[in-house]
Amino acid sequence: MNAPATTAVEALPTVKPDRLPLMLLPVLALVALPLIGSASTWVTLTFAGLAMGMIIFIIASGLTLVFGLMDVLNFGHGVFITLGAFMATSVLGLMTGWTTSTSLLLNLVAVLAAMLVAMSVAGGVGAVFERVIIRPVYGQPLKQILITMGGMIVGEELIKVVWGPQARPLLLPTAFQGSILLGDAAVEKYRLISVVLGLIVFAIMTWVLTHTKVGLLIRAGVHDREMVESLGYRIRRLFIGVFVVGSALAGLGGVMWGLYQQSVIPQLGSQVNVLLFIVIIIGGMGSVTGCFIGAMLVGLLANYTGFLVPKVALFSNILLMVIVLLWRPEGLYPVGKK
Repeated sequence: MNAPATTAVEALPTVKPDRLPLMLLPVLALVALPLIGSASTWVTLTFAGLAMGMIIFIIASGLTLVFGLMDVLNFGHGVFITLGAFMATSVLGLMTGWTTSTSLLLNLVAVLAAMLVAMSVAGGVGAVFERVIIRPVYGQPLKQILITMGGMIVGEELIKVVWGPQARPLLLPTAFQGSILLGDAAVEKYRLISVVLGLIVFAIMTWVLTHTKVGLLIRAGVHDREMVESLGYRIRRLFIGVFVVGSALAGLGGVMWGLYQQSVIPQLGSQVNVLLFIVIIIGGMGSVTGCFIGAMLVGLLANYTGFLVPKVALFSNILLMVIVLLWRPEGLYPVGKK
C-alpha cells in the first residue's frame, strides 16, 4: 500500500500559507485595548476570551473534520458534550476527597480521571450514534439535519432519565480555584489551564494531520474523497475513526465547559451547538486551523463586547460571522472540493 499512500500525498494541492486570517486575533485584541481603557482589565478579559475559545475549539474540531471528510451535518454533536459533562459530575462526585484536597497532584488525578471517562463514554456513544443514526442517511443533507436533531433530543431525554432534569454542580478542585496575578491583572487559574490544554490539543491535531499517514489520508479525503477511495483505502473506516475521536473531544470539551460554568444542565449541548456551527462556518467547513482561529475570535469578541456593550454580546458572534462571510464567503480557510 506504500505506492497509493505516496500518490495520495502527492495529490494534495500545494498552497501557500495564508497568514492574513491569523492577523485578526492581534488586531482584535489591540483594537479592544484603548476601548477598555485599563490594561489589567484587558489582560483579564483576553485570557477569559482565549480560555473560552480553546474550549470551543476542542468541542468543534471533530465536528469540522466530520463535515470536511464526509459532508455530514451532525446536529447531534451536542449530546456528546452534555454526556461528557454529566459523566464528569459523577466521577468527581465519587472523588470528593481528592477534589477537596489541597494537594495539586490529587486534584489533577481526579480531573484527568473525569476527562478520560468522559472521553471514553462519549467516544463509545459516538460510534453507536454513527452506526445507527448517521450511516443510513449518508448523502442526504436534509435527512441528516432532521435525524441528528432528533437524536440530540432523544439523547437529552435519556440524560434526564439518568441524571435528572435539574442543574448539577461541577465545581473546580481546590487547587484550580482562585487567581494568579500577572502584573496588576488577576487571571483565573482554570482559564490558564484551559488555554494550555487547548494549545496542546491543537498541537497534537496539527501534528497528526501533517506528519502521520492517517493524517495525510484524512486531509486527502477532505480535499477529494473519491480519489482516496479509488486508491483502495476504506474511507468509511477512516470516517468512523474521525467521528469517534471527534465525539471523544466533544466529551472532553463538555467537562471543560462544565468546569468553566461551574454547573451542568441537560440542555448544555443544544445551547453550545449554535456556537459551534458559527465557529466552523467562520473558519471554513472542514478546516482545523480555521476552526481554531474562529473559536479564538468568538471567545475574544464575546468577552470584550460583554464588558463594553453587554447587549451587543448576545449577538456579537452572529455579527462576526456575517462580517467574515462578507469578506470571505467560504470562511477564513475554505477547504476546496474537487
